[in-house]
Amino acid sequence: MDDVDFRFMDFKDIVENLIVKDNSPSIPDAIDRLFTDIANINRESMAEIQDAQVEEMAVNLWNWAVTKRVAQIISEEQKAKLCHVACKLACMGEGSISSEKAIRRQILMTMKTGKVWVNVGNAMMADKFFQAAMASLEQLYVKLMQRSFTETQLTMQKIAVERDVFKVLSYQAESAVAQGDFQRASMFVLRCKDMLMRLPGMVKYLHSLCYNFGVETNKQNKYEESCFWLSQSYDIGKMDKNSVGPEMLAKVLQLLATAYLDWDDREYYDKAVNAINLANKEYLNPAGLFLMMKILLKGETADEGLLEAVLVILRLDMSLDFCLSIAKLLMDHERESVGFYFLKIICGHFKSSENIGRALLLHIDMLLKRDEELLAKEKIEEIIIGHQIGRRLTTELVGWLHNALWKKAAGSFEVQNYTDALDWYNYSLRLYASDQTDLDLAKLQRNMASCYLNLKQLDKAKEAVAEAERHDPANIFTQFYVFKIEILEGNSDRALQAITILENLLRDKETEDNDLRTDRSSHTMLFSLAAQFALENEQQIVAEKALEYLAQHSEDPQQFFIALKCLFRLALPKISQMLESENKKKEMDRLLACLNTALLKLAQPFDGETFTSDSRANEAHWFRKIAWNLAVQSDKNPVTMREFFVLSYKLSQFCPSDQVILIAQKTCLLMAAAVDLEQGRKASTNFEQTQLLNRALKQIHKCKDIWNILKETGDFSNDPCETLLLLYEFEIKAKMNDPSLDSFLESVWELPHLESKTFETIASLAMETPAHYPSIALKALKRALLLHKKKDSIDVLKYSKCMHNLINLSAPDGVSDAELCPLEEVFGYFEDALSLISHTASYPEMEILWLMIKSWNTGIFMYGRGKYVSAEKWCGLAFHFLDHLGSLKRSYETQMNVLYSELMEAVDKNKGSHFNEE
Repeated sequence: MDDVDFRFMDFKDIVENLIVKDNSPSIPDAIDRLFTDIANINRESMAEIQDAQVEEMAVNLWNWAVTKRVAQIISEEQKAKLCHVACKLACMGEGSISSEKAIRRQILMTMKTGKVWVNVGNAMMADKFFQAAMASLEQLYVKLMQRSFTETQLTMQKIAVERDVFKVLSYQAESAVAQGDFQRASMFVLRCKDMLMRLPGMVKYLHSLCYNFGVETNKQNKYEESCFWLSQSYDIGKMDKNSVGPEMLAKVLQLLATAYLDWDDREYYDKAVNAINLANKEYLNPAGLFLMMKILLKGETADEGLLEAVLVILRLDMSLDFCLSIAKLLMDHERESVGFYFLKIICGHFKSSENIGRALLLHIDMLLKRDEELLAKEKIEEIIIGHQIGRRLTTELVGWLHNALWKKAAGSFEVQNYTDALDWYNYSLRLYASDQTDLDLAKLQRNMASCYLNLKQLDKAKEAVAEAERHDPANIFTQFYVFKIEILEGNSDRALQAITILENLLRDKETEDNDLRTDRSSHTMLFSLAAQFALENEQQIVAEKALEYLAQHSEDPQQFFIALKCLFRLALPKISQMLESENKKKEMDRLLACLNTALLKLAQPFDGETFTSDSRANEAHWFRKIAWNLAVQSDKNPVTMREFFVLSYKLSQFCPSDQVILIAQKTCLLMAAAVDLEQGRKASTNFEQTQLLNRALKQIHKCKDIWNILKETGDFSNDPCETLLLLYEFEIKAKMNDPSLDSFLESVWELPHLESKTFETIASLAMETPAHYPSIALKALKRALLLHKKKDSIDVLKYSKCMHNLINLSAPDGVSDAELCPLEEVFGYFEDALSLISHTASYPEMEILWLMIKSWNTGIFMYGRGKYVSAEKWCGLAFHFLDHLGSLKRSYETQMNVLYSELMEAVDKNKGSHFNEE
C-alpha cells in the first residue's frame, strides 16, 4: 500500500472512530483533521474502497453531524466542516454515471452544506456548493426528460426541480448579500420572483427574505439597497395576501418610508410620504401615524397641514398616551402653536379620562421648558386643586410633578433667587399637604429651610427644620440644618450636640453599609461646611469639633490633613494662653489624639497621583513641628511632654533623613528617655519601675543609632548627647542590677573625652538607691579627681567637693574598708588636699574644717583601737588643717591643743605595752 492509500485508510479510521463517540474532548481535533485532509483525497486514492462503502461513510458522517448539532455537542461551524466532508465523500462515491437517487442526494447535501456555510459567515465556500447543486439539478432535469412520464407526472417533476432551483437561487442571494454583492443578489432574487407564478407557495418565503435583506442593509446605512429590497418585499407580498397579511405589508412600507428619509429626506420626501400613506391604507396603527407625523415635520409642512393631520388622529380614537406623544413630537420640532393647540384639544377630548393628569403635566412641562412660567403656574394650580378635591393623580404622576417643581426651584436657587425657589417648593408642599406619606417631605422642608436661611428669615427656617426633624430625625442633612440654626442663635452647646448627633448618624451608616463610599465624600463634606459656618459665626469651639470629625471620617488624605491643620491653627494660640488646669490637660489630650490620627493616616498607602511621597513628607514635617512645640509647652506635665516628643519622633520618620531631622529625632528620643527615667525614679512599685526603665532603655538605644549617623554629618563636639546617653544607660543598668553593667563600664573607662563632672555623676548614681556599687563610685571619683588635678588651673571649689565625696566614700565612719580602699591611701588623699590648701587661699573654709574634723576623728578612732602611732599621725594631720582655718581657728585651737596633750600623755604611758601596731 502506497502513502496515498495509507493516508485515506487513516482518514477512514478517524471517521469510524468519530461517529461512535457521543461526546469527547478529542472531537474538535478530529473534525479539524478531517476537514484538512478531505482536500487531499480523491477517488483514485481510495480505489480499493467500493462506491457503496464510500457512500455509507458519507451518509453516516452526515447523519452524525446533524444529530450532534441538534444535541449542541458540536458548534455550527463544526457542523459545516463535517457536512463539507460528507458531501465531498458522497460526490466521490457516485461514480461517473450517477443514479437519479444519488443525484437527488447530492442536490440535498450540496444545498444544505452551502446554507450552513452561509450561516457561519463563509459565503465564498458556500458558493462552490451552490454551483454544484445547480449542476446536479441540471443533470437531474436531463435525466427526467429522458424518462417516460405522463404529462401530469412530467409537470410535477418539473415543479419539484424548479422548487429546488428556487431554493438554490435564494441561498445564492443570501451569499451575495453577505459578500456585499448587490448586483448578484438582486439578479438571483429577480429570477426567483419570476418563478413565483409557477411556485405561489414560495411568496411568503421570498417576501420575508427581501424584508430581512432590507433590514440588514438599512442597519449598514446602505439606504438605496434597503429601499430596493423593501420595495421588492412589498411587491412580492401583494402577490398573495392570504400568506402575507396587511399588518406585515404596513410594517414593510413603514420601514421603506424611513429608509427614504434616511437616504435623502429632500429628494425622496414624496416617496416617503407615498410609502407611509400606503402603509396606513394597508393597516392603520399608531406606529404608522407617528411616522407619518415625523415625515410631515421633516418636510416642513405648514401648520394648517399639521393641524389637519392631528385632528385626523383624534377622529381615529387613538389613545391618550399616543396623542401626547404626537404633541411632544410637535414641541420637539418647535411647532409650538400646533403643539399647544393640540394639547388643549387633548385635554378637552379626554377630560373624563382618569389619566387626564398626564396631559396636564405634559402641558406644564412644555410651558416650563419654554419659560412660560405664569401659564405653567396656572396649570399647576389647576392640577393641585383637582388633586385636593378628588381628581387625584397617580403616584407616578405626582412624583413627576414633584421632580419638575424641584428642578425649577433648584434652578432659581442656583442663581440666588431664593424667593422664586420658595414659590416652586410651596407648590410641592401643597401636594404633600393632601398626601403626606412620601419620605421626601423632610428633604423638601430642608430645601425650604436653606432658602429661608439665605433670606435671613430665621424663624421660618426653624419651622421648616423642625418639620424636617419630625419626619426624618435620623437624616444627617436634617441634623446639619439643626446645627446651622443653633449656630445662628449663638447656642454653642446645642450646636455641639447637633454636630455630635450628625457624627453618630454617619458612623452608624458606615457600620450598616460597607458600600457607602459613593456617598461618603458628600457626607463628610458636611463637617467641612459645618466648620466653615461655625467660624463665620465666631463659634470656634464648635468649628474645632467639626474639623475633628472631618478628619476622623475623611478618606481623602488632602482633605484629612487640611482639616487637622485648621484644627491645630485654631487650638494652638488658645492653649498657649491657658494656665495649668484640668481643662488644659483635656485639650492637650485631645490634640495628642489628633496627632496620633495624623500618624496613622501617614502610615496608610495612598494613590501616588493624589498624594505623592513629597506630599507625605511635607505633611509629616508640619505635624512633627507641632508635636515638638506642644511637648515644649507641656513642661509642667512630663508624661504628656514625653508623649508629644515620641510622636514628633515617629512623625519625623516620614521625612527625609537630613541633618535637621536627625538632630530633631535625637532630641526627641533623649527627652523621652529622660522623662521615663525620672518617672522610673519615682515609681511606687518595682514592676512599674522596671517597665519605665526598660522603655527608657529602648529609647536610648534608638537614640544611639541616630547619634552615630549624625556624628558623620558634622562637628558635634559640644553636644552633650553622648554623655547624657551614657549616664542614662548607666543609671538604668545600675538600678536594674543589670549583669552587663561591668562590661558596659569597660568601654566607658576607656573614653578619652569624658569630663570630671561625668565621673562624679557616675559615682553619685552608683550609690543612689536601689543601686549600690561603692567600688564603681570610688573608681569614678578617683578619675574625676585626677582630671581636676590635670587642669592647668584647678577649680578649687569643684576639687574640694570631689575630694570630700572621695574621702567620705573611702572612710565613711572614720575607718576605711580595707578591701575598698586602704587607710594609707585615704591618708594620701588628705595630704593631697592639704598640699592644695597650702598653695591656694580659695579652698572653702568649711571643707578645710571638715577635713580637720575627719582626720582628728580618725586619729581618736585609731587610739581607741590601740594604734597609737597612727593615732598620733592622724591627729597631727588635723593640726595642719587647723593652721589653714581662718575665723574658725580660734574656736577649735585651744580645745584641740588640750585634747592633743592628754592624748600624747596617754600614748606615752601605753607605748611600753603596745610597742607594735598591726
